[in-house]
Amino acid sequence: MTHSVFIALLPEWVLLAGALALFVVSLGDHLTRRARIVALVTALAAVLASAGCLGERGTFFSGAYQVDGFSQLLKLVVALGFLLVLLLNGELPDIRGDAKPEYYLLLNLGVCGLVVLLSAVDAITLVVALELSSFPLYYLVSMRREREGQRMQMESAIKYIMFGVAANGIMLFGLSYLFGLTGTTSLPQMLPKLQAVAHSPLAIVGLAMTFCGFFYKLAVFPFQFWTPDVYEGAANETAGIVASLPKVVAVAVLVRFVSLAPPEHQTIAMLLTVLAVASMLYGNLIALWQKDLKRLLGFSGIAHAGYAMLGFVTLAPEGYAAAIYYMVGYLFMVLACFVVICRVSRDGRNVPLEDLAGLHRRSPLLAVTLVVGVFALAGIPPFVGFMGKLALLKAALTKGYLALVVIAVVNTAIAIYYYLGIVREAFFRDAAESAPLVIGWPTKALCLALIAGILVLGIAPQRFLQSLSSSLQALNSTPPPAATALVVNRGLPAVATAQPSP
Repeated sequence: MTHSVFIALLPEWVLLAGALALFVVSLGDHLTRRARIVALVTALAAVLASAGCLGERGTFFSGAYQVDGFSQLLKLVVALGFLLVLLLNGELPDIRGDAKPEYYLLLNLGVCGLVVLLSAVDAITLVVALELSSFPLYYLVSMRREREGQRMQMESAIKYIMFGVAANGIMLFGLSYLFGLTGTTSLPQMLPKLQAVAHSPLAIVGLAMTFCGFFYKLAVFPFQFWTPDVYEGAANETAGIVASLPKVVAVAVLVRFVSLAPPEHQTIAMLLTVLAVASMLYGNLIALWQKDLKRLLGFSGIAHAGYAMLGFVTLAPEGYAAAIYYMVGYLFMVLACFVVICRVSRDGRNVPLEDLAGLHRRSPLLAVTLVVGVFALAGIPPFVGFMGKLALLKAALTKGYLALVVIAVVNTAIAIYYYLGIVREAFFRDAAESAPLVIGWPTKALCLALIAGILVLGIAPQRFLQSLSSSLQALNSTPPPAATALVVNRGLPAVATAQPSP
């Protein structure tokens, strides 16, 4: 394997090496601290590797794995999210002590699967990566320790895996239709063949069923039923993971499949419109009645998945870029809320809204982090939530979806009500106990990083959006022959080659 191939796949190598190291550490007893250090070093190395590989291009494994600007940019986002999630986890107070090293191992493997998903351009490779990213999360949900009055984690994990298996099964059925229509599992080769028959009933059914695997990860209606129960039943740190990283990757991979439909395909656009409206209305209306903060964020996440669908309705690169930008911003917004949940929680328990009372006195930094995250989720300027919604609404309005834009604005107004309820509890309610919350420097650094990310992406989004738009131009394009690596020659793998860095 050549040097350029090794560099192009460096983020994957780093995560795999970290997983191997964590596996070795997990074989011992009482090595939680060592496992956490290894995971943090792996995450930091993955961030540096992803940043250093932004300019790499190449196609590997007989065209099944493609390194391009789109995948490399989002690998950097996932690696950064991995690091933020590890800082969020802290001491994992609600995870069984004997399972903490395995917790870090499974988290690393799940992130590795997410990274592989971003470069998978073959249906078979994509399904394998999807399972690698999903099964570790199923186990993480079940790792919450049992206590009196709290034994819902197993039920949550069962719901999570059952809905996941069902959605993935439907997706596989849809992929079989697409394969039957085109005779290939390669997405770049599938694109021109599928567009020739895109308006046939079989193509529409195949695409719609294929979308289901990613609608499940996004919690798009009607694949949302697992969301509030899993958020409530999982440990606070695990719920933060489920609510953030998989959704960013799901949107990115969904772009590859939605772009298989031609821009004028009204049937697919109508299907996506109905799902967007249903998700926004269901999520926001049910969230109005929630008293548990994690359940509220769960229903809120369903609504935000509906907002992201506005970009897909356009069937245009501008809408796809807006959807990805919005979900990257959502990563920072929802983690800002979960870091407050994890630090306010008493011994890892769930946090009802009344537990936020007097937070501005007990921990001003946590209160500021919460209000920034909540205002961003509500779409209030100058935060990233406002700019993300604005980009989505602009993309939908440009394509003539005026009614959909009006519905989205009305839903945003509904959401402001329950988001302001969170702010009211934190700033305008007197706490039953006024003992200050002591937070360490990792939590302080995490809070400042999340606030900075929300502000920077909201105030200056142009560069990120331009990078996304330019990378989407070459999405699903057929690579030149010189870029193909690990091809089969007389039954033996040839020497891998890749395009040099520009």
